[in-house]
Amino acid sequence: MDLALGPSGRVRARMIPAPAGDRVAAAIVVEDATKVIDGVKVLDRISFTARSGRVTALLGPNGAGKSTVLRAILGVDHLSSGRATIGGRPFREHRRPVQVVGAFLTPDAAHPRRNARGHLAIVAASNGLPRSSVPHALELVGIADIADLPVSHMSLGMRQRLGLATALIGDPAVVILDEPHNGLDAAAIRWLRVVLRALAEAGRTVLVSSNLISEIEPICDDVVILAGGKIRAASTLADFVGGFPGAEGRVSLEECYLRIVGGS
Repeated sequence: MDLALGPSGRVRARMIPAPAGDRVAAAIVVEDATKVIDGVKVLDRISFTARSGRVTALLGPNGAGKSTVLRAILGVDHLSSGRATIGGRPFREHRRPVQVVGAFLTPDAAHPRRNARGHLAIVAASNGLPRSSVPHALELVGIADIADLPVSHMSLGMRQRLGLATALIGDPAVVILDEPHNGLDAAAIRWLRVVLRALAEAGRTVLVSSNLISEIEPICDDVVILAGGKIRAASTLADFVGGFPGAEGRVSLEECYLRIVGGS
């Protein structure tokens, strides 16, 4: 993988090779996923597929259940019923999970007293990755120049990039990101757009939860919309937008989304 932010935040991108061996075609499949907490159905029989070679956008208002779905896919949260698999197996059954799935759920995962280099070194060593993966990941997300800065001194945007570096350090076949745009400046958002499309075009599976619908629309292939713990729509972007003909011209993803979940 060779993508980086150049001087002044300009994007440098080269072709990303397809994942090798058993990491090919690792689709995410969620089937009848139900999660009950204190008698409340947080997820109510959720089913969808995020396919390889595509960017799937997981959309919904705050509290819709998006993060719960991602955590269930990664085995962090246990479902009350139903199942979630990656490449046909639950996440925990993969022998080298960091090379199968790269995940970013929160910018606060790194210990505040560690620096970026130290955090990534621990991730690499604990997952059998070569030492060279650390400087590569730092360069990839554009934080090589602050690699020795303690996490506690980093801005939200810097911690977001460190989280992305952690997700991508194993060159995974599947990438799962929860609100990766938060705290990023315009240059970093543009970089993220390039990265996500390049990963998908190399045959990887990309599942992204986001509230920035205007940013996700140009890069996503498929759309899954949650509201109240239920699937409100799941289709290709083209079919979803095409199902809402506008009075004049093309209807945006944001407009279609608001017609389903409500909003002013």
